[in-house]
Amino acid sequence: MFTHRHLLGIEGLNQTDITTLLDLADQYAAQNRGPHKHGQALAGLTQVNMFFENSTRTQASFEIAGMRLGADVMNMAMQASSIKKGETLIDTAMTLNAMHPDLLVVRHPHSGAVNLLASKVNCAVLNAGDGRHEHPTQALLDALTIRRRKGRLHRLTVAICGDIAHSRVARSNIMLLGRMENRVRLIAPPTLIPSGMDQLGVEITDDMREGLKGVDVVMMLRLQKERMDGGFIPSSREYYHRFGLDAEKLKHANEDAIVMHPGPMNRGVEIDGTLADDINVSVIQEQVEMGVAVRMAAMDLLARNLGIVKPTISDA
Repeated sequence: MFTHRHLLGIEGLNQTDITTLLDLADQYAAQNRGPHKHGQALAGLTQVNMFFENSTRTQASFEIAGMRLGADVMNMAMQASSIKKGETLIDTAMTLNAMHPDLLVVRHPHSGAVNLLASKVNCAVLNAGDGRHEHPTQALLDALTIRRRKGRLHRLTVAICGDIAHSRVARSNIMLLGRMENRVRLIAPPTLIPSGMDQLGVEITDDMREGLKGVDVVMMLRLQKERMDGGFIPSSREYYHRFGLDAEKLKHANEDAIVMHPGPMNRGVEIDGTLADDINVSVIQEQVEMGVAVRMAAMDLLARNLGIVKPTISDA
């Protein structure tokens, strides 16, 4: 059973929680591929999306997920909100409480901001990414994609490559994959590996070809230049030469290895465009598809725990 009031990170989830959520998401993925995509699991409930950072995939995915579950979905325009006029996050939380929403989806540039909101509101809160901290639904959709392609989510070797230092996606994936008994290898230049990563039970290397040996899953990360305030890499061209994924480097991985990327992609910087579009190895579009299913499952389970909705799809 999934007994959590909020979904703030992978850190608070155990194996059973992860499996329960992924099993339900698998059912929603099947439903989304059929003619009848809409249900009533969240009928009569209000979902508010608060994105303090720009987003395309995550915000659209949560919006579609809520609508398919029958919720009333509102996207708050945070660029024009009272936050920009000096209102504090806690005052915003008090304002939201007065409106009695049921589900609150939050993306924020500062680590811990979503946890702060969750402690002040009376509804279920889902973390859609906070600073460099966590992005739990991205890790869960990655896990679902891997499980569907590989038939399992344990005893795999997964390489996470690129800008580890600025990536909340990497942090959440490291925790989830480790919790599910996988071998995780980080491949990046030393400037993009934060201190203390070796304490998380991962392998670390700055040699792309060596690091990809024996790998089942290659997870590429976006180079987050907007979060960089110094010379982390010599140039995009040099970065691609050493750490960008192309067909030649991928040959060092297992023959049936799959390629992932959370998006948005910088083609020719982190990954070769032709490889990214090769449906024989790339599961990037499937990741986007699974994002809707995972977010449907997460909101469904949280709503059940608030005692405000009965399950319409079995989570057995």
